[in-house]
Amino acid sequence: MPRKAKSQSNPAEKARASWRGMLRFGLVSFPVEAFNAHSAQASKIALHQLHAPCHSRIRYQKTCPLHGPVETSEIVSGYEISKGKYIEISPEELEEMRTESERALTVDAFIDPVELDVIHFDGRMYYLSPDGDPAREPYAVFLEALRRRDCWGVGKVVFSGKEQVVIIRPYESALNMAMLNYEAEIRDPNDTVAPAVAVRGSDRKVQLAEKLIENWTEDSFDFSHYKDTHRESLKELIEAKAEGRELVAPEVEEEPQIINLTEALERSLGKRARSRATHAEKPHERSAAHSRKKSRTAS
Repeated sequence: MPRKAKSQSNPAEKARASWRGMLRFGLVSFPVEAFNAHSAQASKIALHQLHAPCHSRIRYQKTCPLHGPVETSEIVSGYEISKGKYIEISPEELEEMRTESERALTVDAFIDPVELDVIHFDGRMYYLSPDGDPAREPYAVFLEALRRRDCWGVGKVVFSGKEQVVIIRPYESALNMAMLNYEAEIRDPNDTVAPAVAVRGSDRKVQLAEKLIENWTEDSFDFSHYKDTHRESLKELIEAKAEGRELVAPEVEEEPQIINLTEALERSLGKRARSRATHAEKPHERSAAHSRKKSRTAS
């Protein structure tokens, strides 16, 4: 009897969609789901607030000044129209306000990625997934077209009760939706940053800084090399205290005393050169070291 083929699992079934709707561009539309691209559980270590004498966890309770503690089911949303006077707005009323276009993610422009500065990204990232088999083909076509043209789509979507500007871009084998800040939400750096000292490109310090940047530029950048060392240290501390061990703090290399900016740049260049010489071991040296190790093992 032939074995029954296993049905392919849908990755989207393992996660909860943050948003569902139609993705529209031109006269083309297809249903998609948005899933958070960031995994907070993968890196977060929660430290709770405790009452020091008994280590009971601190609780926060929602209360009414007239009736005391209230259940979540008794809480509604409202807008204050005057001091202490509110009008209640229900989720159903908000839903009825939304037009058909507001229920969709509408892409109305395409740009070269270099045209959008990263200052506009607000940090929220989502993967868009085709919602149902009929959406798979237009999804794949749109993804491939963006990839081949090397461009991003710009559009709007009502998300979390607010109309958001977003970009849609290809990321590996998926469409990525990134939330943007409006231009009016970006602060002028001149309002907060102290004026910089005027320097010229011929200045020796600028040339040293350029050389340092050149020496530290990676030919092939691998972001996976960056690890959350603070999280790892916190995890070690928790494990040590749970086991009754004392965690010894690692020794920190003392930084050399720097007289001025030029000296700091020159020493940085020298430090980088020594670091590269240490790690860039020549192939024949590695082979010789390996041969010596094998010889000692055999003896």
